[in-house]
Amino acid sequence: MSSSTLRPNSSSTIARTVETQAVNDANAVHDADGLPLPRRFAAVAAILGAGVLVVLDGAIANIALPAIAEQLQAQPADAVWIITAYQLAVVMFLLPASAVGERFGYRRVFAGGVALFTAASVLCALAPSLPWLVAARCLQGLGSAAVMPLGLALLRFTYPRRLLARSIAWNALAVAAASASGPTLGAFILSAASWPWLFAVNLPIGLLVLAACAALPSPPRSARRIDVWSIALSAGMFASFVMGSDRLVAHPLHGGVLLALSAVCMALLVRREMPKAAPLIPLDLLRVHSFRVSIIASVFCFTGQMAGLVALPFYIQHELGQSAVTTGLLMTPWPLAVILAAPLSARLAQRVPSAWLCAAGSACFASGLALCALWPLHGNPALPIALFTSLAGLGFGFFQTPNNQNMLLSAPRERSGAAGGAQGTARLTGLTLGSLLMSLMFGLLSPHSAVHWGLTIAALAALAGSVVSLLRSPARAGAA
Repeated sequence: MSSSTLRPNSSSTIARTVETQAVNDANAVHDADGLPLPRRFAAVAAILGAGVLVVLDGAIANIALPAIAEQLQAQPADAVWIITAYQLAVVMFLLPASAVGERFGYRRVFAGGVALFTAASVLCALAPSLPWLVAARCLQGLGSAAVMPLGLALLRFTYPRRLLARSIAWNALAVAAASASGPTLGAFILSAASWPWLFAVNLPIGLLVLAACAALPSPPRSARRIDVWSIALSAGMFASFVMGSDRLVAHPLHGGVLLALSAVCMALLVRREMPKAAPLIPLDLLRVHSFRVSIIASVFCFTGQMAGLVALPFYIQHELGQSAVTTGLLMTPWPLAVILAAPLSARLAQRVPSAWLCAAGSACFASGLALCALWPLHGNPALPIALFTSLAGLGFGFFQTPNNQNMLLSAPRERSGAAGGAQGTARLTGLTLGSLLMSLMFGLLSPHSAVHWGLTIAALAALAGSVVSLLRSPARAGAA
């Protein structure tokens, strides 16, 4: 065969190769810089819809506890396990779910979490007894543990890098809106139907979110091996920490033993995971200065948030003599201010170093809490409390978005799931510490002193978050 016969075939082969490479390069650009439109909108709908679903369910379940206890003929103390079981499952499996997502694919595990949560919601609605309901709530918590960290990781592959702060802000806005509207929505449903409908309404929403999950990105998977013993140690560490913290005041011996067990599990887990390149506890990420600072600041600010949210109702009702309705109205500006601040902080994060923005936000947060603690109790109107809680909410909103953005971008792309899990763990750790501090205050002090010291400690924790945020160098903060 002559060379002239070969030449056209060779040219066409080269052309096809070049064309294929161009297509692959274009796809790589899309993968590295977010999804193309309109697929991005569907993916965002899935991520935000799933986040709202799990947050809203957690918020509306609280208000139904008396009705559930009465219908299932359960004691109030036993009915609290409806909440506790959900929270325990989330905190126990948050980091393992992140590791499973990195191994088997973020989209697959995220969609599996949505499916499990939706199916468990049906089981909750059909529950004939309290043990059935508690078990179904555990399954719901397991599904939430997959949704929370992997949703944040998927945002990194859904949006272009330049728009990541905006996507995190929208996520924070959706979560804040769900938290704020949860009690009201729950009360509305209970006024028209029985408590099982609180869980039954999750079915159509969950099915819509599952359909939208088809648009989610599929980042490359990790080759890591899932270590069952590490997962067991992690679950035991967080379970004993939460339960020990809860029992420490009422039963110091039992609480102390559980906290000691948590410390032992942590030591064994760190020793087992330390040599690994991608450990279950993100020790590799904690070695990164910017990531470590963001995690510590997050723990401080969420500690302040929970302590403030626990102390304020007692402060307004018992110390200022206001009704429960007025208390709700005075505290509503807090989540509304977070909703307002989230998109504004996303815009500022593109122009202002994140360290300065986080420090200013948490300082504003601390100022709002401090003003609540210092406001004179007698002979003064309660309305300024609404202004103080608005200031606290604005500060928290301006802190949260750039801090989460820095946390996510400080991690390699292939460790985005671990970064999301660490963010969720920092949040839950802070919330647990805040509630523990308030339990200690109420156990050791009079109610009058407890609320003032609680608000003071909350303000100091937020201020510590401001100081820690400044430890991030301006150069690194600007790069983040």
